[in-house]
Amino acid sequence: MKGKGIALLCLLPFALFFIAFQIAPLIWMAINAFWIDVDQRWGIDNYREIFGSPFYQQAFRFSLDIALWSSLYGLLIALVAGYSLSQLGEGRLHRFMLSFTNMTSNFAGVPLAFAFVILLGLNGCLTLLLRNLGMAASFRLYSRDGMILVYTWFQIPLALLLLYPAFIGLRKEWQESAALLGASRARYWWHIGLPILSPALLGTFVILLANALGAYATIYALTTGNFNVVPVRIAALVSGDISLDPNMGSALAMLLVAIMTVITLIHQWLLRRSWLQAK
Repeated sequence: MKGKGIALLCLLPFALFFIAFQIAPLIWMAINAFWIDVDQRWGIDNYREIFGSPFYQQAFRFSLDIALWSSLYGLLIALVAGYSLSQLGEGRLHRFMLSFTNMTSNFAGVPLAFAFVILLGLNGCLTLLLRNLGMAASFRLYSRDGMILVYTWFQIPLALLLLYPAFIGLRKEWQESAALLGASRARYWWHIGLPILSPALLGTFVILLANALGAYATIYALTTGNFNVVPVRIAALVSGDISLDPNMGSALAMLLVAIMTVITLIHQWLLRRSWLQAK
């Protein structure tokens, strides 16, 4: 009991930090989302305005579109990269790739936006090169496809770091046993490999969705707030770019929380179903 008490005491600073910067702001947003500044009263007018506004509906549609596609592309690329990395074995190249992945997972925000402007902006070096070769003439970095490309770039290292331990957990004996029983490599992955990896795949996909839905610095640095996504709209309402209305921003943020809650519940249901099928 004494050891548990010391452990709980050591966790106290983290608990206070978590409550101060996670729980308290969430409670504040949940309460103030129902406060209407204009009439100085409580009500659901903020949510009513969001659901009735084509502008806010477009913001949610763009956010979900970019988040879904970038998470899917990032997951697929990380799936192939994670398997390849697990097959390298311990060595200098393996350690270099892990270090490089850790470094690039933190390369986001304004530096990433600046790098893409240099490479694929209107007068970027790759843009000019491809234009001279008659390729990618219709591509625009500041369009929907450009945003998906940028988001996918910073999703890949995160997905790889999350999926790599799952590949390490796959034993070579399982594939050898399946081969001895006459199963092809495709049947092994379909019936054994992917079902074992499915919890990690689903969990990684949910984390990537949350990462993309909440991304702000990169898209703001690229478009200076001209691309209509929910984080940019929240920042505009909080900073007073257009009109200062933090309560409307709180309502938008709570809707993002609701979307992530629904996605997480679906993820948990799929995991529970896969576990029951495995049993």
